[in-house]
Amino acid sequence: MKDHQREVTTTGVPPWKSPVALSVTLHVLILGIALAGWSWTSPDHEPPPRSISARLITQQQPEPSPVVEPVDQQKLDEERRAEEQRRQEEAERRRQEEEKQRLAEQKRQEEQKKLQQQKEQKEKEQREAEAREREAQKAREEEAARQKAEAEAKERARQKAEEEKRRQEEARKKAEAEKQRQEEQRKREEAERKRQEELARQEAERKRLEAERKLREQQLEAQAEAARQAQAEEARRQREAAAAKAREAQMLSESEKYQALIRERLSQAWYPPSSATEDMTARLQITLLPTGELASVKLVSSSGNTAFDNSALGAVRALSRYPIPDDRDTFERYFRQFTIEFNPRRLR
Repeated sequence: MKDHQREVTTTGVPPWKSPVALSVTLHVLILGIALAGWSWTSPDHEPPPRSISARLITQQQPEPSPVVEPVDQQKLDEERRAEEQRRQEEAERRRQEEEKQRLAEQKRQEEQKKLQQQKEQKEKEQREAEAREREAQKAREEEAARQKAEAEAKERARQKAEEEKRRQEEARKKAEAEKQRQEEQRKREEAERKRQEELARQEAERKRLEAERKLREQQLEAQAEAARQAQAEEARRQREAAAAKAREAQMLSESEKYQALIRERLSQAWYPPSSATEDMTARLQITLLPTGELASVKLVSSSGNTAFDNSALGAVRALSRYPIPDDRDTFERYFRQFTIEFNPRRLR
């Protein structure tokens, strides 16, 4: 009994940190990884998600692990390693079988795809052959239709030629009959024409005499009317001349008034340079718009002094609006374009 006594030694290490507990935990972890790897190698048949059922239990103090002798512990470790090796081999065998099944399925699908392609190629060749046969049949039908159309066209041409020949013969006979009829008609018309010409000559002679009489009367009336119109035209001309003269006098008077206003405005706006002399004269051509605004100004004749010419141009451009008459005819005649001379003694 003494030989079989077991010595219990307390190490002070918690039971869950004992070598046995750590070994069991390691084997469980390896087994989980192996199962997970086996699941990953077969993506075609994924297992349904596992439901997890959990419940809360009261934490208890771990039971002390039984005391195992060193010999028993070594045996257990060997058994566990053997079990782990067996499980790994089983997992590898399953993986290889699944890989073999996957390759077989892949080969079967490739063969099926090849058969399908061969079937489709055969169907395509059959369709092409049928299409070629339809094309040949269509060509034969078209050739037959062409030959038939040519034969019908030749027959129609023959019939048309015969019809044309018959028509020409009938036309010749009709032409001869028509020619004879026209000759007879011509003779009748010639006799009628001569009769009508004689009647016309007699009527023309009567009308000529009547026309000469009327012409003499019309000439007398025309001479009288011409005399009346000449008198009326002379009276109208005299009236228009008097009116034009009065209009011209009025336009001239009005233009002189506005020309004086323009000279006055330019005199106020003109500042001759100190170098100006009484012998200097600059002639400018001014163009105005109907509104009185300046359209353009051009130096026509220079005074020989640039400062003098520029002062005259500046005075013309200084006026924003020129005084012009309201009458459009007066404006167009006297103020659309006119020239003006700048001289220290006068402005005209």
